[in-house]
Amino acid sequence: MMYPLVRDLAAKGAPLRVPVSVACRVLGFSKQSYYKWGRNPISDRDWNEAHLINAAFDAHADDPAFGYRLISDELASQGFTVSERRVWRVCSQQQLWSVFSKKKGKSRTPGPPVHDDLVKRCFTAAGPNKLWLTDITEHHTGEGKLYLCAIKDVFSNKIVGYSIDSRMKARLAVDALEMAVTHRGRPAGVVVHSDRGSQFRSRKFVRVLARHGLLGSMGKVGAAGDNAAMESFFALLQKNVLDRQSWATRDQLRMAIVGWVERTYHRRRRQRRLGKLTPVEFETIMMDTVALAA
Repeated sequence: MMYPLVRDLAAKGAPLRVPVSVACRVLGFSKQSYYKWGRNPISDRDWNEAHLINAAFDAHADDPAFGYRLISDELASQGFTVSERRVWRVCSQQQLWSVFSKKKGKSRTPGPPVHDDLVKRCFTAAGPNKLWLTDITEHHTGEGKLYLCAIKDVFSNKIVGYSIDSRMKARLAVDALEMAVTHRGRPAGVVVHSDRGSQFRSRKFVRVLARHGLLGSMGKVGAAGDNAAMESFFALLQKNVLDRQSWATRDQLRMAIVGWVERTYHRRRRQRRLGKLTPVEFETIMMDTVALAA
């Protein structure tokens, strides 16, 4: 980056002409390195790298869903002979990520648990209102972020409670839990499993659990499997709603989320784990079966 500056300073007609030797000494490199650069200002590797970066940008612009592997395949079809590792390095430096890749955020140290782990990664239930899972996800709109706290009944995978807000406060989790309790007829003894997020460790959330006779449960730090059952729902939401278009306002995205959960996920989307039934169909059939058996 400094070599072109030395050339400009030493050029004839420069407002303040500086000899090459003086400029090199001030900038901290030798005259020999400057003259070597002058004989071949752009190396073959830099030239090839520039063409590779340009082709990678074009491939990603054609389809933003392409990650470095698909970009590598596209470059190979265009005659570039480069390793997948080098394409990964180029994409990483130029921030050419697939639109479906997870964004890395700031790492946060989870606080101490306020409940024991009552689930131990056994995400099954013999009936409804035995085990609920909850978590929070965030999404972007033209007005800023929108946060969703959802509660899922493991028995039928039905979302029994949710809350959507522009702020990720304890009230977000409390409102979702209150909705679940009201919607399910105020059952007692339900295990409510979450991660160690501050919203679920808050006094407000813990008091609501105690008031309704619910049992709090928290997973271990850094155990991705503890949250996998809830992440599967968020992944479906991401693909079917969030990535379908850009959302200009929070209200627009809020309506889309509610519509998809209530109309599509609950009543139209069949799940193999439920015997190819929807969550509503599964609960209806199982409840009728229990009633007949009684």
